[in-house]
Amino acid sequence: MYKITLSIFVSALFFGNIPKISSQVTSNLFGTVVDEVGQPIFGASVFLEGTGQGAQTDFDGNYTIKNITPGSYNLVVSYIGYKTQTEYNIIVRSKGTPNYNFVLKESVQQLGEVVVSNANKISRPRETPLSTQSLSAVEIATYPGSNNDVVQVAQTLPGVSPSIGGFRNDLIIRGGAPNETVYYLDGMEIPNINHFSTQGSAGGPVGLINVSFIDNVTLSTSAFGAQYDNPLSGVLQFSQRNGNSRNFTGNFRVSASEAALTLEGPLFKKSGEKGKTTFLASVRRSYLQFLFEAIGLPFRPNYWDYQYKINHKINTYNDISLIGIGSIDDFSVESPDDFDAEQQAQLEQAPFINQRTNAIGVTWKNRFKDGSGFMETTLSNNTLVNDFTRFEDAENETGVIFSNDARESETKLRYALTKFIGDWKLTSGFNLQHSDYENETLNITDGLAFTTQIDFFKYGFFSNLTKSFFDDKLDVSFGFRMDNDSFTEEDNLFSTFSPRLSLSYEFSENWRLNGSLGRYYKLPPYTILGFRDNNGILINQDSEYTLSDHVVIGLQHYFGPSSSISLEGFYKRYDDYPVSVLDGVSLANKGADFEILGSEDVETVGRGRSYGAELQFQQKLSNNFYGIFAYTWFYSEFTGFDRNVFLPSVWDSRHLISFTGGYKLKRNWEISARYRFAGETPFVPTNLEETLENYPEVVLDYNRLGEENLNVFSQLDVRIDKKWNFTKLSLNVFAEAQNILGQDIPQPAEYGLNRDSNGTIIQPRSLIEIESDTGQIIPSIGIVVDF
Repeated sequence: MYKITLSIFVSALFFGNIPKISSQVTSNLFGTVVDEVGQPIFGASVFLEGTGQGAQTDFDGNYTIKNITPGSYNLVVSYIGYKTQTEYNIIVRSKGTPNYNFVLKESVQQLGEVVVSNANKISRPRETPLSTQSLSAVEIATYPGSNNDVVQVAQTLPGVSPSIGGFRNDLIIRGGAPNETVYYLDGMEIPNINHFSTQGSAGGPVGLINVSFIDNVTLSTSAFGAQYDNPLSGVLQFSQRNGNSRNFTGNFRVSASEAALTLEGPLFKKSGEKGKTTFLASVRRSYLQFLFEAIGLPFRPNYWDYQYKINHKINTYNDISLIGIGSIDDFSVESPDDFDAEQQAQLEQAPFINQRTNAIGVTWKNRFKDGSGFMETTLSNNTLVNDFTRFEDAENETGVIFSNDARESETKLRYALTKFIGDWKLTSGFNLQHSDYENETLNITDGLAFTTQIDFFKYGFFSNLTKSFFDDKLDVSFGFRMDNDSFTEEDNLFSTFSPRLSLSYEFSENWRLNGSLGRYYKLPPYTILGFRDNNGILINQDSEYTLSDHVVIGLQHYFGPSSSISLEGFYKRYDDYPVSVLDGVSLANKGADFEILGSEDVETVGRGRSYGAELQFQQKLSNNFYGIFAYTWFYSEFTGFDRNVFLPSVWDSRHLISFTGGYKLKRNWEISARYRFAGETPFVPTNLEETLENYPEVVLDYNRLGEENLNVFSQLDVRIDKKWNFTKLSLNVFAEAQNILGQDIPQPAEYGLNRDSNGTIIQPRSLIEIESDTGQIIPSIGIVVDF
């Protein structure tokens, strides 16, 4: 009955029986154009490519393009003496169209010329000229198979491996571990960006970030800016837009697993004026727990999240923003009505997770009156409360075999100064952080029980200098940072000195040669630093910062303003990597499951290396088509205690292929697809003897790492969007199918107790392999209403 009703509803939305749209429905487009310092640019030309519609900016840098027919466009801005820029694939709706703002960069050409150069093409920052990808809010919102999950979208970017089983949001970049990436929201670091996140790492099944807040997302897989501390493999930056300064608007989004409401508008606004204070707020609620209960699955994932941003323009030179994000997660299980071997094993082995996250920050941005630069100061706090429990009898929640009751809190002050001195750009600053970690752990399998509490300060300094030479043909950027803390015993500011150098040279028209060298350090997670033995001794206090050296060289060719191809070769060298004393394996092989990463005795003696090549083609919206194709070939190897024996890591699939693209059809229809491929990947087999002895705890045999490989991962997702524009609202309905080819998703063998058809354990106890069907096609539908 449910499927029939849903089918009728979808048919009505897609093929008729809805109010007709007036052909007179039009919309307006707003935005601002400023220079790199933030000064408004008066008289800039802003126009919709391929149309006769456009406008010029006023004295405050604002523009308005009126009476636009809703649809997809490329938006171009140009001004004398500045490089022309294009915002590709913007969507103009009758309601809910965000502002499109531009930051123009000066050109070395003489005044009197409108410069159309590589800046109008697919470009990257001079500080990070390679290994960087950016996605707009429109590209994220229409990604097939992502369910509007911003973090899941990043998994499809070049060099990023799919997680084991393909359902988690772990960012595994160029053979690195899942905990080697850092995350920033408007310059504020947010360690936890997923629901039910893995403590000590960051991955989880569902992301926190609301796509309605996003202006753009940038992933750097090398050549990291000096202002970011702790990255080894990646920096993922989320840039948020401000709320609507003219009217109160919002959107409601419902999909296969959740519903979200977003509201925005001006505060304290006088009639007919733009508000100086704007807000943007959302709340999201899952209903997977009800769906799983209805179809008889034992899992009960229940989550809420919230996000907000308040921005106030104090005057022409000062802005202040309050931002926040948080989650409330509860993962539990219930016994199914009828016995099923797979569900029974999942019920017995699943953890109970009760998790709370919250991040809040205040940012003050001050632009200097002489136009020479600006400074940005951010004070923030982020907190994770994680209650993670496994029971001997999960159905009745009795017999605790593992529990982790933890709290992490960080209070951070970040300051960055950007100064333009002639043709030089100088960025310098510092960060000061107070960390507080407490944990009560019981681990029956490994015979551990301890309570811990640590708090300490961490601080760092950075500086970066950038300049272009030879009429912008050669870009040079050099930077460094230094970090230290008051807890660990082995490192200091000088031992963590991390220089970096980036070069980009246009040796021929539309051809660029790029290269970067860099050294990066990461403080071990709190789960490692706060671990104690049964005598209460902090045995990991002598842990060293993990080191990673990057060398990348690349060649890029522009076919035109909207398309380019690049080839990069990369080498990453690791040292002082934590190695598990219990398992004798590098912790680089852990952290992509529902677990606690690092709460064990470690020695920071491991080495590692990841190297390979990456080919990428990108086409921004042109002739109604857009897409990204990438192929990555790589090796990923780490050592245990023997620093001379490198073993393939559990991420060493050797081959990655990704494609995401779409085509804009007439009448606001759009079809898009995402394809991901990963080669055969090593995994850690189950130790059947110890698992039977400790069941339902599953014990892995790390001595056999690399003996067996999973089959190749191959998945195609397809999505169809249809948009309608009414006078008072706009409507987007999408239908998608994940794994539309029905291919088996590889995962390690799972085991459960041998039972008869009634679910009674057969004596003597033994383990059997559980058969599971991973080749299912997963259809879903979603609706977004902007009002």
